[in-house]
Amino acid sequence: MIAMLEVAVGVETVLPEIVARLVGALVVGAAIGFERSYRGRPAGFRTHALVCLSTSLLMLLTAYEGLWVPESSDVRVTLDPTRMAQGIMTGIGFLGAGAIMKDGLSVRGLTTAASIWITAAIGILIGIGFYTPAIIAAVLTLATLSVFGWLERHLPSEFYAVFTVRFERTAQVPEDEMRRIVTERGFSIANLHYRLDSQKHFFEYRMVIKSVNPRHAHDLSEVLNQRKDVLEFSLAPASD
Repeated sequence: MIAMLEVAVGVETVLPEIVARLVGALVVGAAIGFERSYRGRPAGFRTHALVCLSTSLLMLLTAYEGLWVPESSDVRVTLDPTRMAQGIMTGIGFLGAGAIMKDGLSVRGLTTAASIWITAAIGILIGIGFYTPAIIAAVLTLATLSVFGWLERHLPSEFYAVFTVRFERTAQVPEDEMRRIVTERGFSIANLHYRLDSQKHFFEYRMVIKSVNPRHAHDLSEVLNQRKDVLEFSLAPASD
């Protein structure tokens, strides 16, 4: 009974600090999640807020070990914060993997998975009261997601797209001509796959194409739209 009273008194003395850490973790996680929600990502505002809050909450177990581990002259219980952090980050890895989606030959969600992982790390820092590096990490994370995203859109880079085109089985365009159509519009072919469907009677080219100018995709689309022998085509950018 005395031990319980001592724990209660101890919690009351550090309660403002505990609340501050949890609220701080919630605010930081929500700020990072808002950026992801604004970008239309599935793991956004609430997901990041809960990740940061939960990791901070778990690290409070080690930060305030003396409040809930009974002291004994015979037995000494010591918690290792690094092992707790390791377990947390392992579990967060599964959550981040769930945000990664494969759509054909393109992969999406890698940036969101990385933001979930760094949000968990920031929550750990806040949970143990390491505020300065947590704030610096939060600012750098938001800068990376927003400012670096703007830089990515304006810096010169190769444009990748997944290109699929179908023809009648008896009127398929030869591969050499198909390659010429693509290359004359400023693209180079990274991968080329073939598909023949004997039931629906079509022949399909599927390839990953790249160019230094995304506007070339419009030119290729216009050319294919004018061809009568094209049954169907799709041109999807491969991005995060």
